[in-house]
Amino acid sequence: MFEHPQNPFELFEAWYTEAKKSLGDEDGSAMCLATADKKARPSCRMVLLKGVDERGFVFYTNQQSRKGEELEENPYAALCFYWMGARKQVRIEGGIKHTTKAEADAYFKSRHPVSRRGAWASAQSRPLDHRKSLISKAEGFKEMYPDDNAIPRPPYWVGYRLVPEAIEFWQEGDNRLHHRVLYTKTSKGWKSGLLYP
Repeated sequence: MFEHPQNPFELFEAWYTEAKKSLGDEDGSAMCLATADKKARPSCRMVLLKGVDERGFVFYTNQQSRKGEELEENPYAALCFYWMGARKQVRIEGGIKHTTKAEADAYFKSRHPVSRRGAWASAQSRPLDHRKSLISKAEGFKEMYPDDNAIPRPPYWVGYRLVPEAIEFWQEGDNRLHHRVLYTKTSKGWKSGLLYP
């Protein structure tokens, strides 16, 4: 059994730090993002955590992608981290808000120039006739933005913050008697309790 503090962000930070150390070359920031469209049809994909604090969990994407469109139609989502080496999982559910433009600008500027040009070249989630078309578009943006330090952020490339309403921590236990703790947000703060495995 693991001890759980009153604030779930303290426990997440401890587990996240442990996972990143134990994974070596693998990326502990990978998380499954589940969304649903306006007809409640779900979809999921892996994205990378780019920031976390008391306000929530941040990731960036193309607003015109399928996930971006679904987040705009239905601004509620779930995240799931699974760190196999640590035998731990964290599930998070909550509403979605945009980060500020300043936050998106700052993170976009920190990306590799190839990735920044790629954000301009890719009509994410749209049909692609041939990969050569994508490569050609990327090369065209290299000509358009030859200065690595002057590649602007596309207006459709945005940050999202999942503001958690529930966070569940799961740790593998012997004989499949796993440990589960659920935190739920209330008007007075966070409430926690154990769950059957």
